[in-house]
Amino acid sequence: MNAPALNLTDLRKSFGKTEIIRGVNLSIPVGERHAIIGPNGAGKSTLFNLISGRFPPTSGRIELDGEDITGDKPFEINRKGLSRSFQITNIFPRLSVFENIRCSVLFSLGYKYSFWHRLAGLTDAADRAQDILERIGLSSRHDTQAGMLTYAEQRALEIGITIAGGARVVLLDEPTAGMSRSETDRAVELIRRVTEGRTLVMVEHDMSVVFNLADRISVVVYGEVIASDTPENIRNNQAVQEAYLGTAVADH
Repeated sequence: MNAPALNLTDLRKSFGKTEIIRGVNLSIPVGERHAIIGPNGAGKSTLFNLISGRFPPTSGRIELDGEDITGDKPFEINRKGLSRSFQITNIFPRLSVFENIRCSVLFSLGYKYSFWHRLAGLTDAADRAQDILERIGLSSRHDTQAGMLTYAEQRALEIGITIAGGARVVLLDEPTAGMSRSETDRAVELIRRVTEGRTLVMVEHDMSVVFNLADRISVVVYGEVIASDTPENIRNNQAVQEAYLGTAVADH
C-alpha cells in the first residue's frame, strides 16, 4: 500500500502558552485535491507553515510520501517534492514573467549554484519555462515585467512558480483571494489543469471554489480538525454547519 502524500500525526504548535494547533491528525492520499477550511483564526495558515517548514512544530510528526520531514527547513522540504504559495503574492516584480519561471525550474534540472553556466545557454530551462507559461496562460506576457501584471495574472504566475520545480505536493494558500467572480472561475480551471497528477492541498474561503475543486474537505476550528470528508458529507454535516458554514453551504 502506497504511503499518503501527506500524513500529520498529533501535530501541535504553541506560541508561548497559547496553543494554536491542537493535535491535528490528517492523512491525504496521493493525487487528492484537499481543501482546508475554517473561520478566521482557526489555525489554517499556521498549519500550512508547519507543513512547509516555515514554523517548527511544538510536537507531532509530519510525513511527506512516507518520509519524516518534521523540523526540516523549507528549502529541504521543497527539494523533497513539496511547494507552496502564499496569501500575499510572492514573485520577483522586476524580472520578466519568463525569468520568474526560469529561476524556479533551475534546481529541478540540476543547476545549483554555478558561475560557469550562462542562463541564455540553458535551453532545457528555457523550454521548461516556456511550457509552464503556456500552461498558466501567460505566454503572451513572456517579456512583461512581473510587477506590471494584473493581480489575477500575478496570482497565476505564482501558481506557475509553485509548480515549476516539479513538486508532487502543492500547497495553495487562498489562491483566489481578492479576485472577481470571472477571475476566480478562470483561476479554478487553471488550478485544476496544473495540478493534474499532483496532490493539491489548499486553504480557501470561497465555498464555490472549495466545492468545485476539492475531492475531500477538512474543517479546522480552534486548531482542531472537527471533520474530514467528501464535499457532500461536509455540506450536510450539522456540526460543521454550526461551527462554521451555516446556511451558506446550502447555496453551493
